[in-house]
Amino acid sequence: MTATVLITGCGRGVGLELAYQYARDGWQVHACARDLERAEALRALAAGYPEQVSLHALDITRDGQITALNRVLGDTVLDLLINNAGYYGPHGVQFTHLDREIWRQVLEVNTLSPLMLTQALLPRVAAGKMRTIAFLSSKVGSIADNRSGGSYYYRSSKTALNQAVKSLSVDYHGSGLKFVMLHPGWVQTDMGGPNALISPEESVTGLRQVIANLTPDQSGSFLNYDGSVIPW
Repeated sequence: MTATVLITGCGRGVGLELAYQYARDGWQVHACARDLERAEALRALAAGYPEQVSLHALDITRDGQITALNRVLGDTVLDLLINNAGYYGPHGVQFTHLDREIWRQVLEVNTLSPLMLTQALLPRVAAGKMRTIAFLSSKVGSIADNRSGGSYYYRSSKTALNQAVKSLSVDYHGSGLKFVMLHPGWVQTDMGGPNALISPEESVTGLRQVIANLTPDQSGSFLNYDGSVIPW
């Protein structure tokens, strides 16, 4: 049987590469992006794999859009859910210039929204074969690894995400569901910048291998794209 994955944030970068690699390898891909009109590369991908790629407009911060997506999916069973969509927020903001509303926006996208989407789609994943939900986190969310400070918005949003997903893994222990937080590496994307160390292809190849080999006892782990454990 063909496996099915739903991926958020597919308009560019890591999300687009995830959609491409899974489609290339024969998966049924439900690719979500906030603005499909501007996602030219994603629409081109869907045109190249019309039998495998289904596009969905989804702003993950909008509960009404999450509900609509769930309705459109009908009786679709998901083997894998990848919560990839994210937002860094303004770069280089000093502590003396933090803005409450911007901080809320980053937390809304990176912490609250992937969990609310997971809440809505959990029964579909529970009915699948892999029963796996992956959350794209970031090494900068590691408290132990924070030696450079700054990045208040983004760091805190990923740290909070990690804590919530850890709770999920505890609450659903023994259910067969697996939850994992993944660091994609420093990737050459709009967010990572041109000086980043690895390409989206390298990152996604590693992420897919980690996901494919995930064992039940690794549920709740915080892992790098190469499979190594990242300290909390």
